[in-house]
Amino acid sequence: MNYSRPWMFCGLSLMIVGAAMLWQNRHSTAEQTEKQQQQPAWKELFDGKTLEGWKAPRFGGEGKVYVKDGAIVMDTGAMMTGIAWTGKPPKNNYELALEGIRLEGSDFFCTTTFPVGEEHCSLVVGGWGGLLVGLSNVDRRDASENQTTSTYDFEENKWYRIRIRVTDKAIEAWIGDKQVVDQPRKEHTFGIRDEVDLCRPLGICTWITKGAVRNIRLRELKK
Repeated sequence: MNYSRPWMFCGLSLMIVGAAMLWQNRHSTAEQTEKQQQQPAWKELFDGKTLEGWKAPRFGGEGKVYVKDGAIVMDTGAMMTGIAWTGKPPKNNYELALEGIRLEGSDFFCTTTFPVGEEHCSLVVGGWGGLLVGLSNVDRRDASENQTTSTYDFEENKWYRIRIRVTDKAIEAWIGDKQVVDQPRKEHTFGIRDEVDLCRPLGICTWITKGAVRNIRLRELKK
C-alpha cells in the first residue's frame, strides 16, 4: 500500500494556503501604502529656529515668547501668553498637529484655537488646575461644563503629542494615541472665550504657566 499520496496532497494544500496568505499580506501592504501616499502632505508651520510666520499677541501682562532648543517657549505671564499664526488656515477638513510641554505652573500649557467653518473653537489642554481637557465653547458652554469635558494626568517636563481634526461632520482630538474629543458638528454651535480672541484664527496659549510647543504642522484633508 502506498502511503505517500495523502502526505503529498497535504503538503500541496499547505503550499497553496501559504501562497494565498503571502499574496494577501502583500496585497494588504500595497493597499495601505497606496492609501498613505494618497494622504495630503503635512505643512510645517514652525521652522524650529525662528518665529517667522508667528506673532505674540498683546494680551496684557503676557510673558516673553522666544525660540529655544527647537521649540517656541511661552514664559509665565500675569495671565495669558501665546502665539498666533499669521497665515490663513483652512476652515474645514483639515488636521493640525503639534507637541506641547508644561515647564512650570499648574494650568493649561498649549491650548489651541482653530477655525470651525465660519466659527472658532479652542482645545483646552490642562486647564482648570492642570487636568482638564475639552472644547471651549460648545453651545456657549466652556470646556469645564460641556459634553467634551474630560481629565488627563499631565506630567511636568514631558512632551505630549496633540492632534486636532476638523471635518464637515465632527471635531476630533487626540493626546498621543488616546482620542479625547469626538464632537459632532450638526445642530451644535462653537465659539471661544473672550480671553483667547487674539489667538484667532489659529493660535496657541498658556495661562499663568510656562509652556512650549514644537513640530507644529497642518494638512488639508480630502472631503
